[in-house]
Amino acid sequence: MIRSFHPPVRTLMGPGPSDVNPRILEALSRPTIGHLDPAFIQMMDETKLLLQQAFLTSNELTMPVSAPGSAGMETVFTNLLERGDRVIICQNGVFGGRMKENVERCGAEAIMVEDLWGSTIDIDKAEQALRDNPDAKALACVHAETSTGARSDVGVLCGLAAKYDCLSIVDAVTSLGGIELQVDEWGIDAIYSGTQKCLSCVPGLSPVSFSERAAKVIRERKSKVQSWFLDLNLVMAYWGGDAKRSYHHTAPVNSLYALHESLVILQEEGLQNAWHRHALNHDAFVAGIETLGLKFVVDKEYRLPQLNAVSFPDSIDDGRVRTALLNDYSLEIGAGLGALAGSVWRIGLMGYASNKKNVLLCISALGNVLAAEGLAVDVSKAVAAAQAVYAS
Repeated sequence: MIRSFHPPVRTLMGPGPSDVNPRILEALSRPTIGHLDPAFIQMMDETKLLLQQAFLTSNELTMPVSAPGSAGMETVFTNLLERGDRVIICQNGVFGGRMKENVERCGAEAIMVEDLWGSTIDIDKAEQALRDNPDAKALACVHAETSTGARSDVGVLCGLAAKYDCLSIVDAVTSLGGIELQVDEWGIDAIYSGTQKCLSCVPGLSPVSFSERAAKVIRERKSKVQSWFLDLNLVMAYWGGDAKRSYHHTAPVNSLYALHESLVILQEEGLQNAWHRHALNHDAFVAGIETLGLKFVVDKEYRLPQLNAVSFPDSIDDGRVRTALLNDYSLEIGAGLGALAGSVWRIGLMGYASNKKNVLLCISALGNVLAAEGLAVDVSKAVAAAQAVYAS
């Protein structure tokens, strides 16, 4: 007989999902009500306002898509693009490649501007692509590349898009709530994120936001959006500003309770305070990891505090180390993706998981496992190095 599933308790320090705040887990357990209930509609309005505050935008078209971050990506591309459009995509990791997949599935053409994995997007190459393709409809880029731990200068890239009369599209799945992100100030036209990273919510929702310029493009499409479920012309009749909402789909009621609670927690902490907390824990983590003799893939200037790509010697068995961490310490870290598979670990310090306890746990546990693998490391010295950052 199959019995109820009770998952083991883990510390999640991979590329996502991140540890979920107990307040959010409690919110999930609250009584389910109808998705057109007046009380639920009021909570939807609050969620929309809280998302605008998190994105630092006044965009009316701001809402969570009822599906994970990948669906947020698809929502943006399928609503903005029509067959024959041309889009410049800046790729420096896995998720720029996923943008390309979306563009092509819309019947549009992807013009790729590629940089080395682990590097930031080259601004000059992006501008040259805009010069060479004056008919491009949009410039798309990843703010925080989850596959490498690299941050790119989205503010400058969006400024270039505006200069060349292009829409700007930004992947903020790993950046929202973790590092500075200014949708209105940077002039971002369309942006999507996920709930399971720095918001520390459960997976399954994707916050999106569109400027009025982008919303006008959606309203004035010549063809129908290829996805009925993701068609914002239909969805906004449910998420719109009027008190009376039209049924579109059954919203994931309890998951939206969870998102609301996670955004309340972010509001209580303060957005800038959350950015500072991620930066501080990253600095302590770097001190400990480098004392263990390990190196980071990304240059310090462009390194994400919430997602760390750490390289390891060829003599180390990647899978065996991660398995030992999971079995002996109930600690999950992530493997490398794509070009970095088998050569790096992706270690997350996102949201609720970005705290001193986790930093010290990861440094000591990883150091102990590496010592068992035969690497000469001084675990106590590494922990002390991290502690010194907190003490300074």
